[in-house]
Amino acid sequence: MDAILLQFFNLDIMRQAAPLVLQGLGMTLMVCCAVIPLGLVGGLIVALGSRARSHLARGLLAGFIDVLRALPPLVLLIAISAGLPFAGIRLSPFACVTLALFLNTSAYYGEVYRAGLDSVSHGQWEAARCTGLSASQAMFYVIIPQAVRNVLPDLVSNTVEVVKLTSLASVVALPEMLYSADMARSLTFNSSPIMLAALIYLALLWPVVRLMSRLEHRLGT
Repeated sequence: MDAILLQFFNLDIMRQAAPLVLQGLGMTLMVCCAVIPLGLVGGLIVALGSRARSHLARGLLAGFIDVLRALPPLVLLIAISAGLPFAGIRLSPFACVTLALFLNTSAYYGEVYRAGLDSVSHGQWEAARCTGLSASQAMFYVIIPQAVRNVLPDLVSNTVEVVKLTSLASVVALPEMLYSADMARSLTFNSSPIMLAALIYLALLWPVVRLMSRLEHRLGT
């Protein structure tokens, strides 16, 4: 039992690996700061586009959402990082990860936004228009705020998933936290750096998960 604990929770090795793992945490946060805002904006554009009058536009967006939701994010990331160079497009690992996760999260955020827009009654739209607001003003000042409130727990849940998806960046050698922890593991021949990264993920995401539960309870009541 002591040997197992030393293999996974060796405090001395964790302390030695901490600078490298924390450096990787900085890269993880940079990816999150790029992907989450882009995904939220992209998802809103997708959701609004799905309400377009054009059948062609709605069909194309529905296909976009279905393909990206069905395609594993890891496959999408490898396709971008390994496929684009054959087309003469060379992106940095950071750009590849950002683009792949942006496309993936836009599809999921878009479905969440769409559900939120559908949850707002048509009477709210009519009331907003009766006050003299234009169609775009009614959408952005009245409908969207209510829609976001209705699906806020789902938006937070998807954001948590985005943070966890950043660990896929290790596949393209982007030095995010998991990649850095694995490098430390290969140098120390001990799994404690991986456990350190897991503890950091837990410390970051557990409060958000609890917040999500409170939001769901508050909106439910």
